[in-house]
Amino acid sequence: MSHAVPALAVAVLCASGCVWYVPAIADVRAGADRPASRRTAAAACLTGWGTAALIVPLLLAAAPWALVAAVAGAGAASSAALLLHGRAQHGTEQREEARRWAELGCVQWVAAGRRPGRVRVAWALAAATVLPGTAAAVLLAGR
Repeated sequence: MSHAVPALAVAVLCASGCVWYVPAIADVRAGADRPASRRTAAAACLTGWGTAALIVPLLLAAAPWALVAAVAGAGAASSAALLLHGRAQHGTEQREEARRWAELGCVQWVAAGRRPGRVRVAWALAAATVLPGTAAAVLLAGR
C-alpha cells in the first residue's frame, strides 16, 4: 500500500502537466508546418510526460523501487537527449536563416542581453540530469 500515495501524486502531476503536453501534441501533429527543432522539443516534452504517466501503473502494481527509478532515469535520459538535439537543430535553423537574410543584404536585429546558447544548453542539461538523478536517489533510499 505504500506505493498508492506516490502513484496518486504522480497521476495528479501528470494531469496538471496538460499545459505542456497538449501544445506539444499539437506541435508534433502539425508536421511540416512547424520547424524541425520545435517538433523535436515537443517530442522531448511528450517523452518526459509519457515517462511520468508510465510510472503510475508501475507504482500501482507495487513494482520494486529500483524498477521505477530505472524507468524514470531512462525516460529522463531520452527526454534530455531529444531536448539537446532539438536545441542543436534550432541553432542550425537560426544560422541558416541569418545566412539567408545576409544574402538579401539585411542586417538582422539581435536582442540585447540574451544569454549565449551554450549557457542555456548547460542549464537545460543540468536540470535534465540532476533533478531526475536526485529523484531516483530518493526513490532508492526510501526502501
